[in-house]
Amino acid sequence: MRPLLHPSIEDITVEGILHVLSDPVRVAIFTDIAMSNCSQNCTNFASIGDRSIPKSTLSQHFKALREAGLIRSERHGVEMQNVSRCSEVDERFPGLLASILKAYTEQIAAQKSAGKASRRKAVRRVAQ
Repeated sequence: MRPLLHPSIEDITVEGILHVLSDPVRVAIFTDIAMSNCSQNCTNFASIGDRSIPKSTLSQHFKALREAGLIRSERHGVEMQNVSRCSEVDERFPGLLASILKAYTEQIAAQKSAGKASRRKAVRRVAQ
């Protein structure tokens, strides 16, 4: 197997981080990994929200996150374990990832809240 390449902290760029996190699946994966206190297996993300993600697509998402310097991946037998590099990135770009993660979680909470409100309105219309 080919070795996994992880960029040095000096090679990580703001542009690379913003580009990789512009994909909704990747930002969801990264948020889960960053907010976890332990390593995450790739197969934990086989479904995100109501979407099922094929293994080949997941591999590409993890590769993009790894190449952007956001995660560190290690092989353990046939599984790939992933951990966040938030502390390293925060040393280079203080507050960047915290701001992105905060904005993303607020956005998701607002979307869930709006979804619940629209479902309640629909139920009221049907009941009338």
